[in-house]
Amino acid sequence: MANTWRTGFHTQREEVHDVALDVAGSFPSWLDGSLVVNGPGEFEVGDTDLGHWFDALAMLRRIRIADGTARYTNRFVRSDDFRAAREEGRIRRALPGTPADGSALSRLRRAVDGDFQDNPSIGVVDLDGTLYAVTESPVGIEIDPETLETTGRRDLTGGLDCDVTLGHTHVVDDVQWGLGASFGRRSSYTLFRRPGDGDPESVTRLVFDGHPPYIHAFGLTDRYAVIPAAPFGVDFRRLALTTLRGGTFLDEFRRRDAPARFHVLDRQTGEAVAAVPADPFFIFHLANAYEDDDAVVVDCVAFGNERAVTALTVSNLRQDDPDLPQGDFVRFRLPLDGGRATRETLHRGPVEFPTIHYRRYNGRPYRYAYLAATDRGSLPTAVAKVDVEAATTRRWSAVGLHPGEPLFVPSPSPSAEDDGVLLSLALDARGDRSVVCCLDAGTLTELARAPLPHRLPYGFHGQFYGETDPGRSMA
Repeated sequence: MANTWRTGFHTQREEVHDVALDVAGSFPSWLDGSLVVNGPGEFEVGDTDLGHWFDALAMLRRIRIADGTARYTNRFVRSDDFRAAREEGRIRRALPGTPADGSALSRLRRAVDGDFQDNPSIGVVDLDGTLYAVTESPVGIEIDPETLETTGRRDLTGGLDCDVTLGHTHVVDDVQWGLGASFGRRSSYTLFRRPGDGDPESVTRLVFDGHPPYIHAFGLTDRYAVIPAAPFGVDFRRLALTTLRGGTFLDEFRRRDAPARFHVLDRQTGEAVAAVPADPFFIFHLANAYEDDDAVVVDCVAFGNERAVTALTVSNLRQDDPDLPQGDFVRFRLPLDGGRATRETLHRGPVEFPTIHYRRYNGRPYRYAYLAATDRGSLPTAVAKVDVEAATTRRWSAVGLHPGEPLFVPSPSPSAEDDGVLLSLALDARGDRSVVCCLDAGTLTELARAPLPHRLPYGFHGQFYGETDPGRSMA
């Protein structure tokens, strides 16, 4: 079988604005809103090939769906990193797998000063009615939600004692909950809340040494924030010397001399309720977390080690037979009165990008999770719907199609948890273009497919902003 995923890791420089798409099938008449997805756009800067999937210059994609029609816009985010890359052909700041241009001393000085990238390729967030492209950075790039033009910048660390904020946040009752991080000889993660029209407020802080866990996302229940602290992360004690020699974060991403733990923090008081030990794990994304009697349940995609990060080099992802780790959809049960976490496999992978009916069920007991599943190669080949109560799985796939993160959009008056649709921006490698797919979330029947005018690199995270789901579609 030909390598159908390689084009998902190649540059697309073309930008188009408000192009009408042909629709095969039909979108539900009630589906009205915009799917906005963030992800890679360009994998080179000047003559330099960027080393890691997370390094690529950010490109936003928007599909406006209304009255059964779909219109498409895409645009690069005009960050300082992007301008330096395009106008000067240089890598302005160190990226996860690609060193910054400049002398060894200049790279070291920027690392010591905590001068971070502002290339926001992970996701999007709505704050105070304004859309931002975000990543693990101190900066959010303000975006016009209609044209995707870059309109400003916002210091997301303002009012917080931290270097960066994480790209994954939660929104509950118009309050954003997030994590800020500070790195160095003494590293920490700060849990904060940001009211819709106010400044961020620090709730509590977890302190680590100079080799902290890498934390990408966290869970939020009615009472608690649940922070997964893996025994893997960047060793900042060694990073300065590595940077001086032209190395990157990736070179110092290694096992920590510390066990895996889940930190359970009281959302209101900041009290450390429990630090629950677990067998080693690495977690990018959580599907959900909720309270169950004297325990907290955490459903997530878990990997075995740090190769979940270090294996995502562009050269490996483009291989005919890439060497990639397997992430399984698992359930951790965290006792709050002592003892270790237990682990149950809900669906054997490889899977990633778990989502649920976020608005109604995040932080609460739920039944259905949706994931991108992979049969072979670098990219997903199917959408899996896991019934965590019945322990069953339903799958959807189409020949040559690599579906992206499946976002759930509820119907106007849902009669069941899965009464709605899934939207996924997929790569049609054989047709050398991308398509937006709409599936019935109950049956995984394909309802509509709208091809884009070109192929996009495989994306990361998105949100759907519409009448039935105006806030947040996923964590």
